[in-house]
Amino acid sequence: MNIQIKSSNGITLMPLETRLLASRKVFIEGEITAGTACEFVKQVLHLNQEDGRTPIDILINSPGGEINSGMLMYDVIQSSKAPIRLFCMGKAYSMAALLFASGAKGSRYMLPHSELMLHEPLLGERIGGSSSSLKSISDSLQETKQKMNRILARHTGKSEDEVEKATGFDHYFSPEESIAFGLCDEIIGFDRVMEP
Repeated sequence: MNIQIKSSNGITLMPLETRLLASRKVFIEGEITAGTACEFVKQVLHLNQEDGRTPIDILINSPGGEINSGMLMYDVIQSSKAPIRLFCMGKAYSMAALLFASGAKGSRYMLPHSELMLHEPLLGERIGGSSSSLKSISDSLQETKQKMNRILARHTGKSEDEVEKATGFDHYFSPEESIAFGLCDEIIGFDRVMEP
């Protein structure tokens, strides 16, 4: 979608995404894949090179997706020089919920009717093979589960046991429940998202 920009040179058309990026707004929307993760890295890298002090707003509306791609995005959020503010708009499920929860305290905001969902890591596709292969996959999945639980425990202030109980099934959190569990800091209106 293009928008019109008026200047002394007249009216020019600009992609909406470009205009929003110029306002330091980055979106995580749809499924998290290798492609969306690389695009995210490029945008955050560009904004950090442009200005390492002004906050970057990350707006999330995602069902989650690939764990490795999500962990790349997690690493970028954790090591960004520019402060990161995270906004859940609609939903942040699975890996998207982990990304949202990973923000610094005081920088994680949800709109009133947004929702988070946590669960254990899932196998992305059907598997087959020898019993040794299946055991290796099972061991790897268990390690991934423990890693995710450690990350969530660190960012929520909950124990790993509490996190494991909460992620043992599809656990949906309202904004109020998200605050109580340490996943979110504040419920806000959309006007706050529009603030610079």
